[in-house]
Amino acid sequence: MKLSELKPAEGARKSRKRVGRGESSGLGKTAGKGAKGQNARSGGGVRPGFEGGQMPIHRRLPKRGFVSIFKKKYATVNLTDLLKFEAGSVVDEISLRNVGIIKGQFDEIKILGKGDIAIPLIIRLKHLSAGAKAKIEAAGGKIEATE
Repeated sequence: MKLSELKPAEGARKSRKRVGRGESSGLGKTAGKGAKGQNARSGGGVRPGFEGGQMPIHRRLPKRGFVSIFKKKYATVNLTDLLKFEAGSVVDEISLRNVGIIKGQFDEIKILGKGDIAIPLIIRLKHLSAGAKAKIEAAGGKIEATE
């Protein structure tokens, strides 16, 4: 194959639809918009979800439950994830982000006790499960409470 032999795939290049260019084009006169009405006008059409004045489906369907505006989004980190750290290193939000364990936006970080850990680490996080706390301390690690 040569550079001069390259061509786009069949049907990949398509010329744009030229409306309102005479009757013989097939899209003349009303330009494919039909006769009169809101959708035939310039800038016409209705907003998304509008059903012609009928009660829209998003208002017809029942709403259930309660959504708290004070709910916090937690990033959960298991002990198996902490094996990426070297012995004696400090584990806090910044170090977890640098290593790539946490991505995105969270209000709080919680360490859970899934897996085992053998290296001593210094944990500087507010939330730990009881199992995680016990395993970290058994491995010789320290937990420094932060507020």
